[in-house]
Amino acid sequence: MPIYRCNHCGLISEETAATPGSTMPCARCGTTATVFGTVFYVEKVLERYFVAVRELKALQQAEADAPQEATEAEAARAEVSARQGVDLNNTQLLATAEQHAPLQQWFAAHQIEARFDYGAVDTSGFFDDAAQLIGDQHALFGKLVERVRWAYRKSHSWVNLELGTLAQKDAQAINTLCRQLYSHTFFARYYYQKPEKIVRLTLQSATAVRQFFDGGWLEWYAFMAVLRQLQQTQKTFSAARGVKVVFPNEDLHELDVVCLPAGQEPICIECKSGEFRQDIDKYVRLRKRLKLDKSRFILCAADLTDEQAAGLSAIYDLSFVNLQSLAPHLQRVLACQ
Repeated sequence: MPIYRCNHCGLISEETAATPGSTMPCARCGTTATVFGTVFYVEKVLERYFVAVRELKALQQAEADAPQEATEAEAARAEVSARQGVDLNNTQLLATAEQHAPLQQWFAAHQIEARFDYGAVDTSGFFDDAAQLIGDQHALFGKLVERVRWAYRKSHSWVNLELGTLAQKDAQAINTLCRQLYSHTFFARYYYQKPEKIVRLTLQSATAVRQFFDGGWLEWYAFMAVLRQLQQTQKTFSAARGVKVVFPNEDLHELDVVCLPAGQEPICIECKSGEFRQDIDKYVRLRKRLKLDKSRFILCAADLTDEQAAGLSAIYDLSFVNLQSLAPHLQRVLACQ
């Protein structure tokens, strides 16, 4: 059932006739309010609640352990070790200050300030699952993602997909994906017009969903690929998404995915679902500033062929991969001591 909360007077009300994503005047004060699906609204409230709880626990832990640096390090190692055997596709275990501590210490040792969003690695939601679905069949689903991305950028509120010209198997797979994404509130409305074989989708207005289709899905896909490879090595690690790093001269950069395997240097993955060639020099300079080996600074581009990735890797001091070659590359890097 659709629901809204007035940001002016705080009224929460259900509106059976309203459509999620639309706006309407508050029944109490008349201020315009956005209408959300109840499930989507509750999920967002819970996300904020758990983020607040994690931050509070982190502050309490930091205050209690501040005089005991050695104890902090031991606790961090114990926290990381406890992840072995955990379902990393559905856990909040990574979204803690302790899990990020080894990375924080590595950056600090190199005179780099690192700023983390602990909630960015909370895999108890649906973003990582949706990213896996898209990435595993990107050749088929890539056009759908690009259509949605284009619609958001043009401020459109809907997308229609004509499936009649596709093979039956492909059309069914795309329709199933749309229905799955709708069930996880990535779309505000889904309707399949069976006789014409047209899928009609109403877009969500939520920023997090828009960011997911605007390239965030690839960051989630790369992050989960790293976690799977790290878990297979049976080594402890620290991992993060969307890390903001500030160098001594106050230059600010954001690293899409970073992991620190025990006993090794970090691995950085920059994710590009669109054009990236104009940014190559920037990433080469960033790799040198981080003093990382070429193999450990990866540019993952969804649309690269194997030949293009190999050619770019031979020209530039970066490792270029696509969705298929990402996991094998990570496996080789992690195997090096």
